[in-house]
Amino acid sequence: MDHARVPVLEALEEFRRRKDVVYGPPGHKQGRGADPRVVEVLGEGVFSSDVLMLNGLDDRRQSQGVLKQAEELMADAVGADHAFFSTCGSSLSVKTAMLAVAGPGEKLLISRNAHKSVIAGVVVNGTAPVWVHARFDQRRHLAHPPEPEDVRQALEDHPDAKGMVLITPTDWGTCADIRGVAEVCHARGVALIVDEAWGAHLPFHPELPTWGMDADADLVVTSVHKMGAAIEQSSVFHLQGDRVDPAVLKQREDLLGTTSPSSLVYASLDGWRRHMVEEGRGLLDAALQRAERVRAAVGDVAGLELLGARTVTDGDAYELDPLSITIDVRGLGISGYQAGDFMRSAYHVDVGSADTCRINVRLTHSDDDHTERMLVRALEGLPADRDRIEDQPQVSLPPEGALELETVMLPRDAFFGPTEQVPAAAAVGRISAEIVSPYPPGVPVLAPGERITADVVDYLRSGPPAGMFIPDAADPELTTLRVVAS
Repeated sequence: MDHARVPVLEALEEFRRRKDVVYGPPGHKQGRGADPRVVEVLGEGVFSSDVLMLNGLDDRRQSQGVLKQAEELMADAVGADHAFFSTCGSSLSVKTAMLAVAGPGEKLLISRNAHKSVIAGVVVNGTAPVWVHARFDQRRHLAHPPEPEDVRQALEDHPDAKGMVLITPTDWGTCADIRGVAEVCHARGVALIVDEAWGAHLPFHPELPTWGMDADADLVVTSVHKMGAAIEQSSVFHLQGDRVDPAVLKQREDLLGTTSPSSLVYASLDGWRRHMVEEGRGLLDAALQRAERVRAAVGDVAGLELLGARTVTDGDAYELDPLSITIDVRGLGISGYQAGDFMRSAYHVDVGSADTCRINVRLTHSDDDHTERMLVRALEGLPADRDRIEDQPQVSLPPEGALELETVMLPRDAFFGPTEQVPAAAAVGRISAEIVSPYPPGVPVLAPGERITADVVDYLRSGPPAGMFIPDAADPELTTLRVVAS
């Protein structure tokens, strides 16, 4: 295929050339009615490029095939049979993928270290989850993806499961044995969905971890806005084989997705694909070399512990994304929350994720010498600046296995059924009716339908005073919890 083509961008250029006047949405009419003060901040190009696909970039019948051509080019670029653009981020895409494999009441194996969007998909779709718990690294207090044997055991225990959702890379950069899990799933005749939100870059360089399509996954969801160069909410479904019907996937996406997709998202996806096909290898070469320099610099800083190749050689993870740099800061006597907040205020460096133990930063092909220097300077400055970092209470870390809770009720029934708000201490033994996710990274500690334990309550109650942010709980301070009414 001709990857010099960019059908969405070409259609946008043609739309501008024709100087069409649209008498439908968006109401700002390509910026004519936008507040000049807003245009001054956002730029004229944002508004002039905000055009509907129907009767805008294409006609009402989509006879020009603008979107279809762009998606076919994307599929060809990454080795998929089909690709579908999504403008609601992978939060919607993963819900759609799950619903294409398992319907209401049907069982679906899911890595329990999933992002809250996956848990939300369980609730919205009415799926009966079979949680496959992550491998817990007690020393690092870190969850790694489950292994093929974990999935095999879950399928033996639940032979009626319709498929598996595997999350890889994790928020901290560790990766699963996708091919091994795919072999286990396919031996049972079920589909493997890979939530590869952090892996949009993986198809474009051989030294990066294995790309889901190359490892025989059936359906892979990527967030191109995360590690690619498309704008926020840019997501793509990648599909291969016949275990998931593309027509079914498209219908499920149509059910959940917007009827007013953003041309800005489509155009940036289209342009990113062309850029990666033409220049991706060289751009990622430079990014990998940059990451190696940053890792070398961090390795020399007292009090900082880098998550590196040892996590693979120790057998804790199958692979590690070198562009994802995870740094344990407990050696400085501070939390990841404190480190991240201080780096932002003192050095104007915003980390990607932070938790009790660590911070994570991700390099992409977009980084340059300036951003590299800023990051290294901030990391090297943490020990010297330790006395400037205000002390905070520390989180009460739960013991190994404490977050592997028992699911005693269908999450959908727990979430939508009668509930009550009770003091946190009184929630022990009760059934959670809400999602409770420290964010970022946004992996729920509590999911609806799980029985709450004292260890979990102690852990969560200690979080907010220590800087933990929990935006989805009904009570973000966690003095109370929402439970199923008794």
